[in-house]
Amino acid sequence: MLLQAVRESGAHIGVVYLLSETEPVLVMDVEVGLPAQIVKPWTRVRVNAGTPVAAAAQERRLVWVPDHEDLARRFPATALAAPYSFAIAAAPIMTGSRLWGVFLLIWPESHACDLAPHERQALILASDKIAAILQQSVDRVPSLAGEPRVLAPAPRRGPERHPEAVVCGYLDQLHVGCLSLDLEGRITFVSAAAAELFDGDVTALLGRPLWEAAPWLKDPLFEDRCRGAVVSQRATSCVARSPDGRMMEFRMYPDPCGISLRIAPLGVGQQAPAHMTEPESGREARTRAEVFYSFLPLAVALTRALSVPEIIDLAADHVMPVFKVKAMAILIAEGGRMRVIGSRGYGQDALERLDGLPIAPGTPAGDVARTGEPAFFADVNELRRRYPQAEECDRMAAWACLPLEVNDEGVGICLLAFDEPHPFTVEERATFTALAGLVAHALDRALRYDSKDRLAHSLQKALLPRSLPEISGLAVAAWYVPATRGVGIGGDFYDLIRLTDTSAAAVIGDVQGHNMTAAALMGQVRTAIHANAVAGASPGDVLKHTNRLLIDVDTELFTSCLLVYVDLQLRTLRAASAGHPPPLLRPPNMPAEIIDVPAGLLLGVDPDADYSTLQVPFPPGALLALYTDGLVETPGVDLDHAIANLAGHLVYGSPGIEQLGRTLLDHAPHTSQHADDIALLLLEHRVRPAVHRIRGERPVEGRP
Repeated sequence: MLLQAVRESGAHIGVVYLLSETEPVLVMDVEVGLPAQIVKPWTRVRVNAGTPVAAAAQERRLVWVPDHEDLARRFPATALAAPYSFAIAAAPIMTGSRLWGVFLLIWPESHACDLAPHERQALILASDKIAAILQQSVDRVPSLAGEPRVLAPAPRRGPERHPEAVVCGYLDQLHVGCLSLDLEGRITFVSAAAAELFDGDVTALLGRPLWEAAPWLKDPLFEDRCRGAVVSQRATSCVARSPDGRMMEFRMYPDPCGISLRIAPLGVGQQAPAHMTEPESGREARTRAEVFYSFLPLAVALTRALSVPEIIDLAADHVMPVFKVKAMAILIAEGGRMRVIGSRGYGQDALERLDGLPIAPGTPAGDVARTGEPAFFADVNELRRRYPQAEECDRMAAWACLPLEVNDEGVGICLLAFDEPHPFTVEERATFTALAGLVAHALDRALRYDSKDRLAHSLQKALLPRSLPEISGLAVAAWYVPATRGVGIGGDFYDLIRLTDTSAAAVIGDVQGHNMTAAALMGQVRTAIHANAVAGASPGDVLKHTNRLLIDVDTELFTSCLLVYVDLQLRTLRAASAGHPPPLLRPPNMPAEIIDVPAGLLLGVDPDADYSTLQVPFPPGALLALYTDGLVETPGVDLDHAIANLAGHLVYGSPGIEQLGRTLLDHAPHTSQHADDIALLLLEHRVRPAVHRIRGERPVEGRP
């Protein structure tokens, strides 16, 4: 069926993907027309990947991509990974609502813009037949564990060939090398002139891989041209230097069965033809391989980027040096106008002119933003011809204005500017469009992170106490430091609850996780502790009642908590712990020490858990520090050692608890990139009335 569909549709490549039964992955089962070195990266495709194959599976419909420009716009990662010109159609293999896999056909770039009726029929008919076979099969055919099956392409039909001796004699008289390769790069025919070039006889060369017979051809440029010829079915050329120093011209003529090569030396003083090196107005030519390997790190880095400045820096660092771009700007649409959110190479005056450009028809930025079609202007004259009224914003000589789109929705535009006229090649246009697609997805993700982070931290801020009660003789300061941007909302909390005029309950805790559920549970824990503490229960009983509440609400999250009753009249501390790091106490005129509060089970684990209460002195001049594990925990560092180190920073005679708190936060691990929230609560027993400090909050960036 695969070979029949390929033959009837006129395609030169056909692939059947089947959906794995154990994971959301499409696995290549059988293919025709693709060499092994091209197949390997595409043997497994995740259903949520940005490829035509995955899109057909996700959307349960036929996906048609007529050319590389459309591929770059809709599937930028695929366009960069396969920088060749071709048309592609992918159809889901289904019976009813059951998805079995995807059927894929590829045509040369010369294909019409639309699928012909007979091509569509061949594709759908083959998909339906495969689905019917899979439906009827008891075992779902392949285990999908091994290599895909490779079918030999049907040879082209043609007139009767001449006898072999006549053909070989004719080719030898041409005084050029003639060579034929199959799809795997094995030599199937070689003329005497070509055999001489490779230092072998005809018989010894037949059946050998070309790169084994001629190791000097194993370079990225030559390999890329061979892959491009097979996939695009377009004749191409390149130049290579033979071991004896001669420059050899290789012309490649592909068909579905392989590649025919014509090999001839360049004459003395002869320049490589323009179509082989693609010179670009005096600038260095860039091969597809060079571009691909330059931008592969960019594609990987963009998947991890979480901030807009990081994305702009990545794009500028990778794109501008490769293509000699003078300036770059990223603009997003807001209120009918474009707003600059980042740039590289532009002066302030140019940015002010770019910022606020209207999204209106008849302007370059407006048309690109509205239509999603990229615009390229090789020089000022071309810009003026297409937009006579366009204002000169940046005094540049050439521009690429690229749409930033995600799922056919516009995010903004990317403007690349050149200080010299720049005739954009076809491949360059496709590459820029694909890069813009990668940047758009990363930018969309970063903007969503911004929005979610603002919402998360606003919610968390609302759940923490707006102010702490004033108690005569007790100085209090508190800090909350959110985790590094993008980690999510945390569950760290603190509180100070007035019990009498001379006593209070200090609370600090950490709910497992970084999400809305953790934040909501944190609010419930605070409320339960507050209600039980003011009712007169001991610290251990408060934790016991709170633990039972969490068991009743049937949450899957656990909570650590430390509750300390401070009695200024009796000069005592009574503490109970639910698996929380121990408090630190600095007596007057003495080093700080760790209070070894018996650590009960985390809240929410065992409904019958008990929590012991420990009582210690709290004389005037003493200072108590409560904290969460984000202040001390570091991978690979012993926690007890880290806590002891923190105690060493509680130096007596410091300028005040606010300055002391900042000192402790400055010594926290991962100060600039911390993966966990930090909550810190300091209480100092003073004889004179204290000047109370309302809750202090350290900025998200990490500096107080």
